[in-house]
Amino acid sequence: MSTLERMRDWLRDHRLALDATIAAGVLVAMVAGSFVDSHGADGTTWSARTPDVLSLALMALGAAALVFRRRAPMKVLVATVAVSLVELVTADPRAPVAMSAVVALYTVASSTDRPTTWRVGLLTMTVLTAVAMLAGPLPWYAQDNLGVFAWTGMAAAAGDAVRSRRAFVHAIKERALRAERTREEEARRRVAEERLRIARDLHDVVAHHIALVNVQAGVASHVMDKRPDQAKEALAHVREASRSALNELRATVGLLRQSGDPEAPTEPAPGLARLDELADTFRNAGLPVEVARSDSGTVLPAAADLAAYRVIQEALTNVRKHAGPGAKAEVSVVRVGPVVEVTVLDNGPGRDTGPGPEDGPEHGHDPGQDAGPQEGGGHGLLGMRERVTAIGGSCTAGPRYGGGFRVHAILPVKNHASALGDPV
Repeated sequence: MSTLERMRDWLRDHRLALDATIAAGVLVAMVAGSFVDSHGADGTTWSARTPDVLSLALMALGAAALVFRRRAPMKVLVATVAVSLVELVTADPRAPVAMSAVVALYTVASSTDRPTTWRVGLLTMTVLTAVAMLAGPLPWYAQDNLGVFAWTGMAAAAGDAVRSRRAFVHAIKERALRAERTREEEARRRVAEERLRIARDLHDVVAHHIALVNVQAGVASHVMDKRPDQAKEALAHVREASRSALNELRATVGLLRQSGDPEAPTEPAPGLARLDELADTFRNAGLPVEVARSDSGTVLPAAADLAAYRVIQEALTNVRKHAGPGAKAEVSVVRVGPVVEVTVLDNGPGRDTGPGPEDGPEHGHDPGQDAGPQEGGGHGLLGMRERVTAIGGSCTAGPRYGGGFRVHAILPVKNHASALGDPV
C-alpha cells in the first residue's frame, strides 16, 4: 500500500482531522482569493492589497466552523451564512467569505434528503443573493452578486448528486449482500434436503434387509439341528439379503463422494421395474405377497419411481416385522388419470398397542416372535410421507377396519415444480 493510500485510509478513519484539513484548505483559498481584484483597469488582476482585519476574522470564523460540518451540518451552515452576510454588507472590496457557506451548503445537501436540500438551498441562495444585491456596496447587477447565486446553487446541486450516488452505491451493495445471503441459505437448504434424502434411503435399506436377515437367521437357528437342508437355504437367503444391503448401502453412501472421487456409483436407483424382485425377497422370507399392477406403459419421473419403490419396500418390511405369523400382504399399483396410486394391505390380526406417528408397534400389529422387542418408534411412515410430499403427492397409513394395516400413496405421473432433483 502506497503512502497516499495509507494517508487516505487514515483520514477516512479520522473524520475530524479530515474536516480540519479541508477547513484549512478553504481558509487558504479564501485568503488567496481576497488578493484578487475583479474590478481592475485590465479586468480581474492580482493586487498587493491587504484584507481588512474584519474580513480576516470572518474568514477564520467561517473556516473554523467547517471543522464541525459533519457533526452539525445545519448549525455550521447557519454560522457560515451569518459571517458571509456580515462580509457582504460591510466589506468593500469583498473577501470570498461566502466560500465557507458554499462548502457548508454542499455538506447539508450531501447528508440530507432531496426535499430538505431544495428548501435549505433555495433559502440560502435567496438570502445571500438578496443581501448582496440590496444591502451591499456594489450595484445589484454586479457579477460578484451573481457569483454568489451561482456558487450556492452549484453547491446544492453537487451535494445532492453526491448523496444520490452514495445512496445508489449503497443500494447495489445491499442487494449484492442480500443475494449472497440468499445463495448461502439456498445452499444450506439443499444440503439439508440432500442429507434428509440420504437418511431416508439408509433407513429404508437397513430396515428392509436387516429385517429379512433377522427372520432368516431365526429360521436357520430354529431348524439347524433337525432340518439342516432348510437351515442351509435360510442361510443362503441371509447371504443374499446381506449382499443386497451392502450393494445398496454402497450406492447410497457413494452419494457423499466428491465429484472427482473414483468408483462413483453408476447403478440406477431402484424403481417399480424391480417390484417383482422386491416381492420375491419377502416371499423367500416367508411372507406371502400378491402383486397386482395396471400401470403398463406408465413412465414415472425418477423421483416418483424411487418413492413408489421405497414406500412399498417400507410397508412390506413393516408387515414382515409387525403383522405377526400367518399374515399376508397385497400390493397394487394402479394408474388413475394423472397419478399412480400405490396401495399395500395386510391382514395381520395384531393387537392395538397405542397410536404413534411412525412405524413400529404403533402400527397396530403384534411384533411377533421374529421381530424381537421394539424400543421406541422408527422413522418409516414419516419417511414415506416426506418422500411422497416432496414430489407433490400424498401418503396415508393406518389400521384397516376388521384388522390389518393399509398404506396408500398417490404419486404424480409428471414432474412437479416442488420435486427434488432426480436421485443418483
